[in-house]
Amino acid sequence: MNNLIIRADDLGYSKGVNYGIYESIKNGIINNVGVMVNMADTKHGLNLLKDFDIDIGMHTVICAGKPISDPNLIPSLVTEDGYFKASKTYRQTDHDLVNLDEVVIEIEAQYQYFLKLVGKKPAYFEAHAVYSNNLLKGLKIVADKYDLPLLPFDLNLDPVKFKKNTTITSFMDSMKPNYNPYTTFNNAINFAKNCPTNNVPMMVCHPGFLDQSILNQSSLTLPRPQEVAFLCDSKTRFQVIDKNIHLVRYSELS
Repeated sequence: MNNLIIRADDLGYSKGVNYGIYESIKNGIINNVGVMVNMADTKHGLNLLKDFDIDIGMHTVICAGKPISDPNLIPSLVTEDGYFKASKTYRQTDHDLVNLDEVVIEIEAQYQYFLKLVGKKPAYFEAHAVYSNNLLKGLKIVADKYDLPLLPFDLNLDPVKFKKNTTITSFMDSMKPNYNPYTTFNNAINFAKNCPTNNVPMMVCHPGFLDQSILNQSSLTLPRPQEVAFLCDSKTRFQVIDKNIHLVRYSELS
């Protein structure tokens, strides 16, 4: 049996995204979901998933929606209207815009709100869309404080350490031109077949249906419904069975 993580990011981003993730669990192969706790549609998404036995992670956000903490306490992260700076703001600069002390305030506020919404610690703990050294440092500070399973983010998708005994290698191609989720899936499966059991490939997906809210907020559009179709395709499920793949949950890893 070969382990493979397949994860759905962005629960809460919009109702369309929520319904796409719901479909990918009910009729597909998703069993790990990352929630954006600060978004207007977060409670809607969690309500859709309340009857499913899945792992829910905290997909920490500093580039969409409003913060959970007081915007006056985190001026480096927000615009004048109190919303988070957009991800393109971070991509367009060559220095770290994030203040470490401020981002720790917001990460901790999001974690406490996660506990309130979900009722238990996240199965994994990581960040959405922004690569920032201070964001990563802030995540580690909060993870260490509350003993949370931090999943580091590597810009080059190099292997990262998860928990004590597991290494995770990411496969995330949805931002690339001519994206084909079946190709990424096959690459992840081939990796799983040829690596030690404690080195687990992870295919990061962003399933969702397109609505006006997500079109207004995200540059990732067409790959979302493509991934819903892929995740719910009977051929995909057959591949999992035929290749002797175990769709592992983060909570199973040590």
